Amino acid sequence: MLSVRGLTRRYGDTTVVDHVSFDIPTGMMTGFVGANGAGKTTTMRMIMGVLAAHAGEVALDGGPLTRELRATFGYIPEERGLYPDQPVLDQLGYLGELHGMSRRAALSASAELLERFDLGDKAKAKLDSLSLGNQQRVQIAAALLHSPRALILDEPFSGLDPDAVDSMVDLLRERCSGIPILFSSHQLDLVDRLCDHLVVLQAGRVVAEGDADELREAGQARHRLVTLPDAGWVRSLPGVTVLDVDGPSALVELADESTAGALAAEAVRRGELHEFTRVLPSLSEIFREVTR
Repeated sequence: MLSVRGLTRRYGDTTVVDHVSFDIPTGMMTGFVGANGAGKTTTMRMIMGVLAAHAGEVALDGGPLTRELRATFGYIPEERGLYPDQPVLDQLGYLGELHGMSRRAALSASAELLERFDLGDKAKAKLDSLSLGNQQRVQIAAALLHSPRALILDEPFSGLDPDAVDSMVDLLRERCSGIPILFSSHQLDLVDRLCDHLVVLQAGRVVAEGDADELREAGQARHRLVTLPDAGWVRSLPGVTVLDVDGPSALVELADESTAGALAAEAVRRGELHEFTRVLPSLSEIFREVTR
């Protein structure tokens, strides 16, 4: 597990990351979300040692995160960190050597990853000749080729089409199932679909953290009611907040559990009750709720 404890960063009198603490469990994809300026990139740079923290620490499996350990991590920065005028395979091989791989092993691993990302025919092409999506694929390959002990990925899905995202996630789950993975993204639907763990940052502070299922269970409970005839009558019931009514279907929030029984009984009395189920909030809805 990668543990962040009390990380703080100031610029002059402004504190941009304020005693941030959270865990990045092994074997899970941890989504790191927040509005622009929330402090996500600054936090990730402190984890990687690119920025010095003014307070706090980062630990790996309970021990201090040293410079040598950080060198074993895979990192995708907010801005691409590759050489635009260099051939793709050559620079991946060079980056692998910087991580301690032999030249032969680095080139072999790089070629395998390029094939996996359907870039085998681009190995000798210069990076800036590729589309932005393919450049991002190369950046991902650079983060993976040395079998990292952890992955810190700042907007790794930027510029990728849905098929490429699926391919990348499959590769991460296949090769990195035993390491901590932290990724930031503004695409909340993608975070909702992919992440097992969630950390929400607002104004430099953690406002929510936990396993995705636990956060959904703890969120505002909603219920879907489907009944005949039209469900518009639910608007008149006390303790029921109507979010949407579409013919026989209504999405509601209830004041408490006793209201659920009253609502179901009234639906049966009025006509045929087809469905009455709890609807858990999506992670994107949880994000909006905790950052209001």
